[in-house]
Formats: sequence, C-alpha cells, structure tokens
Amino acid sequence: MMFYSKNIDPRYSLIIKTPAKLESSLKKPQENHSRQSRKQAGVVELSVIIPTYNAAETLGAAITALRRTQRTGISLELIIVDAYSDDETANLANSLGAKVIYCERGRGPQLIRGAKVAQSDWLLFLHADTILSAGWDASVVVFTAQGNTVDRAAVFTYALNNTSKKAQFLTRMVQLRNRWLGLPYGDQGLLINRRFYRRIGGYRDWPIMEDVDLVRRIGMSRIILFDIAAITSAKRYIHDGFVKRIVKNLCCLLLYFLGFSPNWISKIYEKKEK
Repeated sequence: MMFYSKNIDPRYSLIIKTPAKLESSLKKPQENHSRQSRKQAGVVELSVIIPTYNAAETLGAAITALRRTQRTGISLELIIVDAYSDDETANLANSLGAKVIYCERGRGPQLIRGAKVAQSDWLLFLHADTILSAGWDASVVVFTAQGNTVDRAAVFTYALNNTSKKAQFLTRMVQLRNRWLGLPYGDQGLLINRRFYRRIGGYRDWPIMEDVDLVRRIGMSRIILFDIAAITSAKRYIHDGFVKRIVKNLCCLLLYFLGFSPNWISKIYEKKEK
C-alpha cells in the first residue's frame, strides 16, 4: 500500500520529515532563466491553481504560504480562478502577484479552467482557505524528482486551524477515510503531473464531488500522503456546527456512491447551506 509516506522510498520519507535540511541544499531559481534552463538546473515548474468566490478573508494567508518558495528550487505560477467575486478577492490576488482569470461559479469548472491556462509541468490544486505548512515546497521538490511519480499524485495531511475536541475528532475521521477508503478531499490539495492529469481525464465539470471523482480515477495505490499539513479554516464548521456539517458531508458522499447526480447533490448541499 503506497498511500502513506512511511511506505515510500526511505530517502523520500526522511526528506519529507526534515524539509529544513533539504531547503538549504536546493538551488534558487533565477528570474531571467528560460524554461529550458530552469529544467536543466533541476528547478520544478509548478502551477498552483486556486478556485475562489468571495475568498478575500482567507486567500492572503494561502498565497503568503505559497510564496515561501523563493529560497527553494521551485518556479511558481500562481493562478486564481475567480467566479466573479463580490468582495476584494481579485484585487487582493493581483496585489500579491497572482494571475487572475474568471470562470462561472463551480469548483469543477473553475479547476478545469485553471488547468487549461497553467503553463507548468506540475499542477497543484488548492482551496482558498487552506494554508500549506512550512516545508511543503521541499516535499514537492523531492516528490517530483522521483522518476516514478509522473504517474502518481500526492496530497497533504489534513488539519484544521482549531484545537477543540470536535476538530480533533474530525481530523481522526479524515485520517480513517484516507487510510481505508483512499479518498482525500480537495482541502488536502492535489499535486499531479500535467500529462498524467490529462491522461486520466482531469476534473469533471461538476459543482460538487469533483475531488472524490478524480482521486478515485487516480487510484489509492498511486496517491502519496505528505507528512506536511494543509491547514484548513474551521470557520464553516464553527458556523454550522461540527456535527451538522460532518453529517452533511457524509450524506453527500453517500449520495454520490449511490449514484445520484452531482448537480442534484449540489442543490441539496446548497439548500442546507442557506
């Protein structure tokens, strides 16, 4: 079983757990390098794709965490796919150096749009309310350097920015879902090679469950879990109540496995959101 990092090549597991040591040895990309020269220098070309809608409250912290790549071997392209937000999401993204494009609202369509625009060999799909912990870039560099990972994908370890017992319970539930079902959700991020992404068909044009659908097509045996946390905002759980939101998410997953249309599931989900 190749899902957890402890079962991967020992060199990989060691580096994932000690990203600070790796970071000092990575080459710093020069801004004036051509794409070919960056590849020859061992620099990873990475497009980070973030779908947004009224995400100004959390997007700044997510982008700031991503910008920590400046001292490591990553050439970063940051793409914000905005669904015509009413707040300052687009202006904030522009001010932080991201490329902003627009798309109809719906995570599936937005992710598809971002992948089409992306220029890099590696794609990282991420939510706007998720912050990658220090060392995420070292994990990416090591993963992409392995010869057998062009036909695999990787996700981060789920975490919430809340230390309550309910949050801890949810975290354990996600760990079990990852271990036994092999179903990491989009809030754990998804790192995948562009060619592999295209070969398996990419995201579907769905408003919901697009993340579950894609990881099922990737397959549990081809997904690697990084020992680096993707810290997601607990705001929705606090607002709705942990129990209510957990039950709602489980109901949506059950309906999906029972064969209900993602469009129908989305209507139920949004109705309960109101």
